[in-house]
Parts: sequence; structure tokens; C-alpha cells
Amino acid sequence: MYEICPSILSADFNRLGEQLAVLREENINILHIDVMDGMFVPSISFGMPLISSIRKECPLVFDVHLMVTDPVRYIGDFARCGADRITVHLEACPDVRAALEAIHSQGLKAGLSIKPGTPAGEVAPYLGDVDLVLVMTVEPGFGGQSYIAACTDKIKAVRRMIEECGRDIELQVDGGINLSTMETVMAAGANWLVCGSSAFGPDIRERVRTLKAGMADIEKRLLPGQAER
Repeated sequence: MYEICPSILSADFNRLGEQLAVLREENINILHIDVMDGMFVPSISFGMPLISSIRKECPLVFDVHLMVTDPVRYIGDFARCGADRITVHLEACPDVRAALEAIHSQGLKAGLSIKPGTPAGEVAPYLGDVDLVLVMTVEPGFGGQSYIAACTDKIKAVRRMIEECGRDIELQVDGGINLSTMETVMAAGANWLVCGSSAFGPDIRERVRTLKAGMADIEKRLLPGQAER
């Protein structure tokens, strides 16, 4: 199933409750939450207190993306504050499999992310342990960047590996996703699309409706066998 996953990294935090209510009204199912520590990536974003706060009134699936060094240290904390899924970076984990096992031990879905410079094949050993693979299509750390076209082949390669392993694994992309790049990543095999600045703004309702309409139109045209894999 294709999903738009708005990233609150681009939200207006003065109006966050209002914007999250709009997402619910527009039948968005997944909220992408980027957590940055200023070490693995240069930026610092937000953490457990914000997630706990919005969890009280937001029923969306919390898709928490940990862009932090040695994330296994925090998995229990993020589970307790309301995460439904936790994605860790392959490059940030001293022991990738231990991190994935720690996520599953909390009863959560586990994701594994790779940066633009990491070869697609690096995720292959862990496909038996993940529920989601996230391909970063910009360098992680800042919103509003442009899609790196060279990542398209990586998306295709990860999709082939997922199909070959025979497991039901979501393929998510994050970085520069908008109406202009959506068809490229969907045709390459991605089915969960993280949208930041293309989703959030003063006209958030119209933006979300436009993204969903665009996705639906592309999905109709991507008949079985047409995806560029």
C-alpha cells in the first residue's frame, strides 16, 4: 500500500496541534518523526518529551526515525513515549542486529535506514530482521533539500532484494519528495513516501490533498509490471 508520511520536521510548532488535526481529517495514517542528536547528523531536532506530548491526542502511527549515534541506548525510552515503529541507521549502529532485536523486543516494527552514500547491498544481511527499509534520498540532517537523482537506482536495488527475500517489507524514501519526484520513486519501488516541506505549510490541507491525489494518479498508471525495477 502506498502511503504519504508527513514529517513533522517541517511543521509549524506554534500550530502543531492544529496541523496534526488536519492530517487526521485528511486521512493520513503515518506521522514521520525525525529525531536528531547533533552527532550522527549536524542538526538537533526533538525527542521523547515532544513525542509523549503529541501522543496523548494523536492516533496516527508514529514512525520514529532515529538519526542518532548508537540508537539502541534509547529504544526503550522511545517505545515508552509512544513510538509505533522505530527506524535506526545502519551507519549509526555498532551492532545492527542487536538494535533491530531491541526494537522488536518492545513489540514495535523495526526499520533500517541507509544514507545516500551507503550501497544498497549493505541492507541485505538484515532483510530477515526488518519491517521497513528507509532509503535516504538526501543527506540526513536538514529539511528542504533536493532529491538526489543517483538514489533512484538504489531504490530499485532495494526493491529487488525485498522481492527476492519474499517478506512483506515496506520501502520508504525520505528527502526531496514532492509532486515532481513522486513518480520517480514510486516507479522505482518505494511505497512509503516521507514528505516534509511539500506537506507542511500554511496551506497544509491543500498540500496534503494535492500529494494524495498525485499519488493516487501515479498508482493507477503504475500497473503491475510497469515499475522500473
